[in-house]
Order: sequence, then structure tokens, then C-alpha cells
Amino acid sequence: MRVLMFGWEFPPYISGGLGTACFGLTKQLAKRNVKILFVLPKIKGASQVEAAGDITIIGGQNYLSNEIEEVKKKISFFEKEFTVNSPLRPYISYESYKDYLEKIKEFEKESNGLHSSKGNFSIDFSGDYGENLLSEVARFALVGRYLAQRESFDIIHAHDWMTFLAAIEAKKISGKPLVIHVHATEIDRCGENCNSEVFNLEKHGMENADRIIAVSHRTKEIIIQYYQIDPNKISVVHNGVDLDEIYQYDKTTRPFKNEKMVLYLGRITMQKGPDYFLEAAHLVVKRVQNVRFVMAGSGDMTRRLIERMAALRIADRFHFTGFLGKTDRERLFAMSDLYVMPSVSEPFGITPLEAMRYNIPVIISKQSGVAELLSNVIKVDFWDVNKLASAIINVLERPQIASSLSEHNNEILQKMNWGVAADKVIDVYNSYR
Repeated sequence: MRVLMFGWEFPPYISGGLGTACFGLTKQLAKRNVKILFVLPKIKGASQVEAAGDITIIGGQNYLSNEIEEVKKKISFFEKEFTVNSPLRPYISYESYKDYLEKIKEFEKESNGLHSSKGNFSIDFSGDYGENLLSEVARFALVGRYLAQRESFDIIHAHDWMTFLAAIEAKKISGKPLVIHVHATEIDRCGENCNSEVFNLEKHGMENADRIIAVSHRTKEIIIQYYQIDPNKISVVHNGVDLDEIYQYDKTTRPFKNEKMVLYLGRITMQKGPDYFLEAAHLVVKRVQNVRFVMAGSGDMTRRLIERMAALRIADRFHFTGFLGKTDRERLFAMSDLYVMPSVSEPFGITPLEAMRYNIPVIISKQSGVAELLSNVIKVDFWDVNKLASAIINVLERPQIASSLSEHNNEILQKMNWGVAADKVIDVYNSYR
């Protein structure tokens, strides 16, 4: 079986859980003899193709490299018109996308596909989540059309909304079944006051998919309730953790002597609940002296939280690291005594599983998909700062509680690895063979 798979990030270049999930899943699919053509807008750095088995990773810019002025004129209006004010809130008008696509089709008729006598269709990608994301999402749809005309595959698999348009175009050209993988929704990111443009694009992808994979039952219910999708069209495949990965750090790497460390690792944005972590930390340091809190990540709330930390006068006990790469994240896990994920709305949540690999006790919000699977963690409502603070204090001051939370971590993780997820995804694929 050969899968045409679209993604927006892949190790070593990742900005969050999406790239981690794509790598973990594709590596295990490849071990099960699934051939994957993994398409990114742009490959950055050295990709991990050699570690991922039978996976071919390409960047959209590699296929369409020679610039021609005719095509530049046809796409320039889109690039000028649509920008994103915040990299965390990208959106695209579906109506404008349709107009854009009509211009592409006109060009294809004029030049016999995406080739012309003057060269190849030129498109450029940054592969980021910046203000040009809208243009890149639409241009990525051209890559979907281009590859569908030239590659042989059995099924199309698209990860999250940035890739849905490309996958839909590939389906239109090839007639192959489309599976979309919903790692997060606009409802998760912004609540009911979401950006309607992103919401409509997500809904468009769901309606055009033959099958939808949701990363949790929580996500499935959101898709049913808010996007009005038939429940029978949705399969739940929980994320996993990479059990093959060797972690090289241990507790001896910690810099603080006789102090406990509580870790938050994730984007510093509303969806992840970092403000609740900060407020809980303020309550904890009033009662526990030998504790430090670390917030690792970046996002639109960073400045506000730094100002709030200063106002609370806990700067000596609360540290911001900024965005961290894989090696530094591993070091932080090794240093930590407790991991907290206070997400307001978390489709799944891979980081608690990563913390468990280091045998760290975990506290998560009840509003997370991973809460469906974990019984050896403390679960609190994200908004209940007092209960969160009490839970943190209990774990820090009572070693028996910390031990009871972490003693079965390895046993539980054996049932929550990417191999289990890959088997379920293959079952979805096989239903269309």
C-alpha cells in the first residue's frame, strides 16, 4: 500500500505536537510495510528519512522550482491580499480560495497542466506559521494537484487543516479515498468565538473526506457537535509515545540542589492554560519554599504572563525558557519532579506521555483527550486553580503520592505507543481497499 500523506511539519523542524505525531505514526506505518510519500511545504534541515523506514519526504518547492512570469501574475493577487495578523490565528477565505483555484485551472488549460514551454510552475514556501501562511496553504493545494497527476498511490492522508485543501485537490484529480487526521480544531484553539474562516475550511475538509481520524473521543464529540459530521464517518485513534527512542538524561543533570521543579511545556497561548499554571504557582510558593516552576515554550501570552509574574513577585521562583528544541526538552524532563498540563481544551496531549517516559508524576486537566486513557495521573478542571495548587503541593510534599503516580508508567505506556496507533490507522486504510 502506498499513501500520499500531507503534513506541515516533520522532525527535526517542529513547533509542537503535530510534527511529533506525524513522525511517530509514519515511522510505525513504515515498519508495517506501508509506503509513504510525505509531502511538506518545505523541508528544513536534515529530515529523519533514514530513521523512518520506507518513507519518502519531499518539499513542495522541490517539485515546482523554475519560475515563470505568467504564473507569478496569476497568483500575485492572493499573496498581496491575504496576510495573518497573528501566527497563532491563521485563516483563509474559502471563497477567495475558490477564486484562486479557478485561476490555477485557467493556467493549466493554457499550459497543458503545470508545465509550460517556458518552464515549471514556480511556488515558494517558508514552511512556517507566519503571516504568509494563507498564501502558502493555497499554494500547497497546487502541490496536491501536481502530485496527484504524477504519482501512484492508494490513499490520501492529510494532517490538520493547513493540508486539507491540498488533499482535496489530490482527491479530485486521482479519485482516491481521502482520510483527514484531526489533531486539533478551531474550537479547541479559540472556543466558540472562533474564526469562522478557519472553521469553514475545517468543515470543508471534513465534508470532503471519506474518513476522519480524531485523536480522542473528546475531539470526535467536538466534530459531531460543532461541525455536524456523521458520527459513523469518524474513527478515534489516540496518539502515542515513541518507545524506541532512547532518552539520555537522568536526574543527575538537574542544576538545583534540594529544590523541587514543576514543569509546564507547551505553547504559551489561551488553549494551553498557562495562566492557570502561573496562578497555581503563586499559591504554591506561599506554602512550599523549596520549589521552582518552569514554563517552557513561546506564544502570544508570553509578555502578559511575564508582567503578571512580576506583579505577583515570584520571579525568583518562576522561570521562562522560551521555545526549546528536542535536546533541551529532554533535559528539562530529566530535571523535573512534576509535570503539569492545565489545558483549557486539549484534543489529546502528548507531553504527559513524554513526561511519563522519565517516570515523572503528572497532573492534567480533565479537558484533555489523554485523560480518557490515563488512570495514574491527577485530573483537575483547568479553571480550578485552588485544586491545582493543592494537587501540586500534595505531590511535592508527600513522596508516597509521587511514587504511586509514577510506579506504573512504563506498563501503561506499553499500551499507548505509536505501534498501536499505526495498527488502527492501517485498519482505516484497509476499509477502502
